[in-house]
Amino acid sequence: MRSVCNIAVELLKSRGAHSSAEARRLGGEMCKELKTKVLRLLPPTSNGPSEGQTDGAEILSCTVKALKEGHVVAVPTDTIYGLACLAQNSEAVRKTYNIKGRNGQKPLAICVGETQDIYKYCKVTVTKALLGDLLPGPVTLVFERSEVLNTDLNPFTSLVGVRIPDHAFMRRLCQMCAEPLALTSANISSHTSTVAVHEFEELWPKLAVVVDGGPIGDQSRLGSTVVDLSVLGKYRIIRPGCALSSTVDVLEHKYGLSEDLGEA
Repeated sequence: MRSVCNIAVELLKSRGAHSSAEARRLGGEMCKELKTKVLRLLPPTSNGPSEGQTDGAEILSCTVKALKEGHVVAVPTDTIYGLACLAQNSEAVRKTYNIKGRNGQKPLAICVGETQDIYKYCKVTVTKALLGDLLPGPVTLVFERSEVLNTDLNPFTSLVGVRIPDHAFMRRLCQMCAEPLALTSANISSHTSTVAVHEFEELWPKLAVVVDGGPIGDQSRLGSTVVDLSVLGKYRIIRPGCALSSTVDVLEHKYGLSEDLGEA
């Protein structure tokens, strides 16, 4: 996995053929007015920052600061682009729903940086070895929530989905925040998932920071596989994703879990 310390950023430049010059001009003016920072992660093969660029620590610091101030940010993950805020901040969670136009009865997942963090916010029913086989990776595991998690986050359910994306920037971001991020796809609710930042440009003015990690490699737009592990010895696929086959293989063949065929 690439070192975040070697990642540099620069102000996002022209979007080229992806949008008109006028749209870019207006979008830039709106972002400037609302102090939106649009920053680009440089590829790991980069020779380092040059004129007008900053080192990886600055983009992390900028994003953490925005999150700690209660703002919503856009970030790359290992599957699609996401919107993130501090899960323990009730007002930030409400902002995230408003930005997406998301149905208030649809849950947000949480994102953490290390496997041990899951035990603080979830009542884990599987072995640590199983967690290690699936995470970090394109999988969201659903457990009973612990009492530590913000009661305003998904108050309509006792369950919560948790992710550790296989993405160095996202893991380090969670570690630096030292608390879970609420995470959802970076798009208007019911619209297609996004794999490049220009695809959700209409949301930029509502965000404090947009981190451009370039096109997401998979391009499948499927997002993570969501699997309910809240019942001991059972699993239930809530949403098939890009890692469905490998996830089921681990759960059934390596750990002997059986599929729960009851009602969703």
